Amino acid sequence: MKLTPLPDVEPRPRRVAVGTFDGVHLGHREVIRGADTVLTFEPHPAAIVSPTGAPRLLTPLQRKVELIADLGVQELVVVPFDREFASRSAESFIDDVLVSTLRAEHVSVGENFRFGHKAKGDTQRLLTDDRFQTRIVPLLEVDGEVVSSSHIRGLVLGGAVEYADKLLGAPFTFSGEVTEGDKRGRTLGFPTANIALGLDRALPAYGIYVTRAYVRESAYESCTSIGIRPTFDVEPRPVVETFILDFDEDIYGREMQIDLLHRLRGEERFASAEGLIAQMHKDIENTREWFKANG
Repeated sequence: MKLTPLPDVEPRPRRVAVGTFDGVHLGHREVIRGADTVLTFEPHPAAIVSPTGAPRLLTPLQRKVELIADLGVQELVVVPFDREFASRSAESFIDDVLVSTLRAEHVSVGENFRFGHKAKGDTQRLLTDDRFQTRIVPLLEVDGEVVSSSHIRGLVLGGAVEYADKLLGAPFTFSGEVTEGDKRGRTLGFPTANIALGLDRALPAYGIYVTRAYVRESAYESCTSIGIRPTFDVEPRPVVETFILDFDEDIYGREMQIDLLHRLRGEERFASAEGLIAQMHKDIENTREWFKANG
């Protein structure tokens, strides 16, 4: 799939799906279905229009690119969203972006899509433009609930990652450069590979998770702690610490992706290192059992 900033777009007839697509969840995938081009925005428009109210992201741009590429889309066009772009009128967005730049012949959006300065543009405005066909995709429901990025963020926040993964259509992930784990982890017999948490990312409930780690394009069963290490930390700060099962390689400085598959338990404080070690052995055993049962 070709990744193109909006200013570098080459003119050609397009079938365009338009949206923020944070999460690229099942509802987003329906909007994208049949499109050869996806138009999205970076950063999230809310981060510019209302920084204090911007949602934490389910998928940073790199992950969004991967997920959309898997849908068979030919080109992902990214709008460098800033205050100047936010000031564009709805008419300018249609005339200058959809028609003049992208040469859209077909436009697909979700039913709640809004665009233009102060979000004055809506789906009806698109439907009345006869220069392209418009497909309005109704909100998708699964198990009687609307599939939305905000709903999935709530599931992640509550630790319900298995159901969140179901609505996403793919695992909720973290990725980043591996940093050396806390030396206490190696002393305790559980050396970990850590990755930094982006401040703009949606965070799951603190606790211990069954995960799959990807390093050098290989997948490994793993167990991941997300939280503040309450047994040891004097000044708590959230960290992601992954223990990769049956693995003993130096991967510091390499990129690692962590797929969250199942929450084993919440975060706990232990009275002693011995109590923590005993629980960590149980967590590893439960991780192995989960993979045996679920593959």
